[in-house]
Amino acid sequence: MLRRFVTIAVLVVAFVLTVVYVAGRGWLGETGHAGSPEARAVDPARVAAKGAAVREAALDVGVARPKQILFGDLHVHSTFSFDAFTLSLPMSGGDGAHPVSDACDYARHCSSLDFWSINDHAITLTPRRWSETIDAIRQCNDVAGAGANPDLVTYLGWEWTQVGATPETHYGHKNVVLRGLDDVEIPKRPIAAGAPLGIDDIEDQLPSPLFMGAYGLWDRARGGLDFVTYQYELTSASRCAKGVPVRDLPDDCQETAATPGELFAKLEDWGVDSLVIPHGTTWGFYTPAGSSWDKQLTAENHDPKFQRLIEVFSGHGNSEELRAFEAVTIAADGTRSCPAPSKGYLPSCWRAGEIIEERCLAEGEDASECADRAARTRQLFVDADNNGGPNVVPATEVADWQDAGQCRDCFQPSFNYRPKSSVQYIMALGRDDGQGGPFRFDFGFIAASDNHSARPGTGYKEVARTEFTEQRFGNFRSTPVAFRFDEPEYSAEPEPFVFDPKRMAPLGAFEVERGASFFLNGGLAAVHSHGRDRDSIWDSMQRKEVYGTSGPRILLWFDLLNAPGRGSAPMGSQVTLGEDPIFQVKAVGSFEQAPGCSDDATSALGPERLARLCQDECYNPTEVRRPISRIEIVRIQPQRTPDEAIIGLVEDPWRVIDCEPDPQGCVATFVDPDYVRGGRDVLYYARAIEAPSLAVAADPLGCRRDENGRCVQVDPCFGRPDDDECLAQTEERAWSSPIFVNRPRS
Repeated sequence: MLRRFVTIAVLVVAFVLTVVYVAGRGWLGETGHAGSPEARAVDPARVAAKGAAVREAALDVGVARPKQILFGDLHVHSTFSFDAFTLSLPMSGGDGAHPVSDACDYARHCSSLDFWSINDHAITLTPRRWSETIDAIRQCNDVAGAGANPDLVTYLGWEWTQVGATPETHYGHKNVVLRGLDDVEIPKRPIAAGAPLGIDDIEDQLPSPLFMGAYGLWDRARGGLDFVTYQYELTSASRCAKGVPVRDLPDDCQETAATPGELFAKLEDWGVDSLVIPHGTTWGFYTPAGSSWDKQLTAENHDPKFQRLIEVFSGHGNSEELRAFEAVTIAADGTRSCPAPSKGYLPSCWRAGEIIEERCLAEGEDASECADRAARTRQLFVDADNNGGPNVVPATEVADWQDAGQCRDCFQPSFNYRPKSSVQYIMALGRDDGQGGPFRFDFGFIAASDNHSARPGTGYKEVARTEFTEQRFGNFRSTPVAFRFDEPEYSAEPEPFVFDPKRMAPLGAFEVERGASFFLNGGLAAVHSHGRDRDSIWDSMQRKEVYGTSGPRILLWFDLLNAPGRGSAPMGSQVTLGEDPIFQVKAVGSFEQAPGCSDDATSALGPERLARLCQDECYNPTEVRRPISRIEIVRIQPQRTPDEAIIGLVEDPWRVIDCEPDPQGCVATFVDPDYVRGGRDVLYYARAIEAPSLAVAADPLGCRRDENGRCVQVDPCFGRPDDDECLAQTEERAWSSPIFVNRPRS
């Protein structure tokens, strides 16, 4: 009898272990696919009407021979991306998968874009996912037909997602966008950045199959089994060998490039037309404090053949503006210290010391002892790599940090703002090219959504905060990407901890809850194009005749009127000029939006898909345009030598032009009377600013301030009910690409 009982028990245990093991190998969860677009093309009459509206507005402000202005989004993720996938699960409050095909239908009928690209994180694009992505993008493009006026142009791409543990090793995220869709125009593999230095690869981070299976089964109601399946597919591709020409590598390995230089070299080896677009440069969610773009202005790490555009603004916030504050002070020998608060800025390291000091005093400790603990806390904070500084203070709440680390006077800034990676700082950098000429970043400017639910161009209406933005990032704390089962419970101790990244989950070091409030509905890229076709749009991007908006479809023209030999030169141009430049800027506000969706979108998608994808709100313009309130001109004089101070070279605003509240737009002509006298190369760009309106998360923390301007109480967007859009007043805007005016050289 006992033997029989033991046999049954052994069989039961074996069966349970087998089920757990099978679950842990990812065989019980659902595998996500790219899918196929479901919707037809946009009604040609609607496409024609969009073009006619732009042309009419252009003629009204005196544009003699207007090109088409087309709007698109070159930064979009599907649930093939690991963070987007986790956001889609019930454990994050998600509503299920949003594949590549969703993005196609959304771009066509919800946001009514003219072009877009897919940019899933390359590190998560297994050979199967990459192959399916290519197929889905081709299908999306095929819906438009082969004519010269497609309703939608779809580009293929990926994101090179580099994160450095320290300022010295950080280069940031860059999107790669490919021109064509034929086999010879597509690399066999997307090129990833690999895991950050000091962080194990995914296959080395995953626990045993038995542990993963037990977790998946335990958390199956929240998508645990699907999570395990997704993670194990990431381990299916081996790393490609280093130092081997790209065409000699096997198709099914994962190709990596640790630096921008390696990325450019691999793209050159592939020989395909592509653009590399840096983005989120000031986003301190992952960018280490003290990170600077100086190290990227080298012949190795900047190739203007590929790197021609930069993303100024996205749903992750604004990266435009230079400020003098710093989150950490780094001495010449590399040692770090915590700067004191300055006017309008409270460093997070300083606030960390205050929190510990307050706790210490509350325990009845001596004031000098508490001050010493505060100083020690600040040093531990700035010495923590992997952006782990906040973790030296145990058991904090979002409210404890007040508005530490944030730019108070920036337009919709990215979280934990990093000024030395701002677009203005980047554009002010200058070096000698070794041949007596300048070496600089001559970027054109665009904006994007950086959407993670396959929804390109979400900025058309300020609605659907929890669906159209990434504010559910704050829920990552309840998912395995941001917690570890062996992580101890912390209490609000009056002593700091030493941060150890090895003890953290992949996103566990980051301030996911506090940073979640800063996600926005996102921006758009605009191109001045000779046509609606793929090549015309691509040529516009190559010319840098592009601009970005914070979401609304503002029309913007910026021209140099006295360009040598050609009369006028548009935004993105580079000219040599021996006289004071004369500029003209013209701007027309975006259309006010009507509720709901057009009949064409409703017919194309059907009620269920319209509700899930578009949230029953589409780009649906009225005939009323918002007024432009003012135009601001920014002037930047790039460095002559690397040791020249950047502050002072950026004049923002250099000139402000107030506009009449005329729905037909605003036109202004101006001259720089100091150009010749100054004897320096100068770049200029325009900001066209609409009248104030409400926007999602325009006031992300909802600070209540004391008489000294100190944030003493917060009401953040993340954590509010889903039907609270967290609306606040803002001034939507468009940024032109610069015009680069260089002095004659002998």
